Amino acid sequence: MDGEKMVKSARNKTIDFDLAHAPAGVVAKIKTADDDLSTRSAVLDQSINGDSFAVLPQLPDRLADLALVDPPYNLNKQYDELNFKHLADVDYQDFTQRWVDALKPKLTPTASLYVFSDWQTSIAIAPILAQNFIIKNRITWQREKGRGAKTNWKNGLEDIWFLTLNAKKYTFNVDQVKQRRQVIAPYRENGQAKDWQETAAGRFRDTMPSNFWDDISIPYWSMPENTGHPTQKPEKLLAKTILASSNPGDLILDPFAGAGSSLVTAKKLGRHYVGIEQSKLYTAWGIYRLMRADHDQSIQGYQDGVFWERNTGALQRANKRHK
Repeated sequence: MDGEKMVKSARNKTIDFDLAHAPAGVVAKIKTADDDLSTRSAVLDQSINGDSFAVLPQLPDRLADLALVDPPYNLNKQYDELNFKHLADVDYQDFTQRWVDALKPKLTPTASLYVFSDWQTSIAIAPILAQNFIIKNRITWQREKGRGAKTNWKNGLEDIWFLTLNAKKYTFNVDQVKQRRQVIAPYRENGQAKDWQETAAGRFRDTMPSNFWDDISIPYWSMPENTGHPTQKPEKLLAKTILASSNPGDLILDPFAGAGSSLVTAKKLGRHYVGIEQSKLYTAWGIYRLMRADHDQSIQGYQDGVFWERNTGALQRANKRHK
């Protein structure tokens, strides 16, 4: 009815409060460019509301061991009350070089980066990334959401560029990012399981990670991590990058932090973090999620030190019961 506020379903866990109704203590925790940001202690585990191009120069150099960079894709998109308009490729490349120049001094010499993009943006930024970093890999992850198209293929994939500053000296913890897959046709040798394990919860093989990720679920309304942000990345996706390319106690820097997914995931995994986000509302949503992470360190799809395939919630619960 007109004038009445829509009431969400009890199962709808989406975080979408406005600033006037922010939970107690959230807004007070927001830092801005007007605060002292010049020392590590001043920015450690902080979420900063401001323009990255203004905030990054204020941060201390050689701050971050890992950067997760999810800039606006080169699309017409509205973020809160901020609009990003599609640019000519050369202009978007200039935009990319600007944030690279601002970010690069803030990285340690052995730092890694992950840069997120859609397929069209990926084509434009690849030359800029190659000029400034060592490209180690291009990861493709499968999004199960997306509109169908009658005159083209549905866009169901996105890219993540894995970059380093040093060709040989960087962190990569391969054993931290294995994927647990169900064994459909188990092979035995002398009656014993070969290259897989038989447990009370089922038959599994922990596989080496590849650069194609097909086990990611986009946040949706019944997931506690879901927010009203239009392009939110899943915590499971970010957990893979953080576990692979940082160690406990390292610092993760996100200059386009959105609703704080990278910061929340870093906290849950025992890392420090610094986030910068231009929208005050999104910053508040992220801080609320950070506060909740004090009591809930779970990451959907990540359990027992491995990443599980999609739609295996029952198996994960069974595995947990038998532990």
